[in-house]
Amino acid sequence: MSTQIISRPHARRAAPVLGAILVLAALATAPQARAHAVLDTATATAGSYHKLVVRIGHGCKGSPTVEVSVGLPDGVGGGKPQPKAGWQVATTKEKLAEPFRDGHGVLVTDRVAHVTWTGGPLDDAHFDEFAISVRLPNRPGETLRFPVVQRCQTGEHRWVEMPAPGQRPGELKEPAPGLMLLPR
Repeated sequence: MSTQIISRPHARRAAPVLGAILVLAALATAPQARAHAVLDTATATAGSYHKLVVRIGHGCKGSPTVEVSVGLPDGVGGGKPQPKAGWQVATTKEKLAEPFRDGHGVLVTDRVAHVTWTGGPLDDAHFDEFAISVRLPNRPGETLRFPVVQRCQTGEHRWVEMPAPGQRPGELKEPAPGLMLLPR
C-alpha cells in the first residue's frame, strides 16, 4: 500500500495561520494547566452573555473545600449564579458610578461584584464547577481576571494574583483565572 501526497497551494498558505492559532491557544491555556482554580474556557466574545464556569481542581493540602468566592471585574454585568445542591449561594452588590437603562427600560444602579458558594464539602480528591451567567464588556483584546478565593476546612487558596504588564500568569503562584475577550 502506498501513500500519495497531494500538494495544494492553499493548504500550504493555511498551515502557518493554523500553527499561529494553535500556539496562541496553547499560550492562553498554559497558565490554566498549572493553576487549580481555572475557567472552563480561555476566550469569549466581547459584549456577549457568557456562562462563566470556575473549576476547582483540589482542596487545601488534603482538606475539603467549603467555600468558593468569585470576584467579577469592573464592566462585567449580570452576575446571576447557578445554584448547586448542597451549597448556599450569596451575592454581594456594589453601586455603579454611572447607572444605565437596560434593554427593558429598567434603571440599573448596582451590579453583582462577588458570588460566594458555601457548603459542600468538596473532597480534595474531587473537582467541581461553579457557574455564573454574566454580560461581558465590549472590550475586544482585553483579558479579564476573575479573582477566586477557595476556603477549606483547614486553610485556603487565594487565586487572586494579577500579572504585571509583560508578566505571564504562569509565572505567578496563584494567578486569578483569565478570560480573553474576542471581537464579534
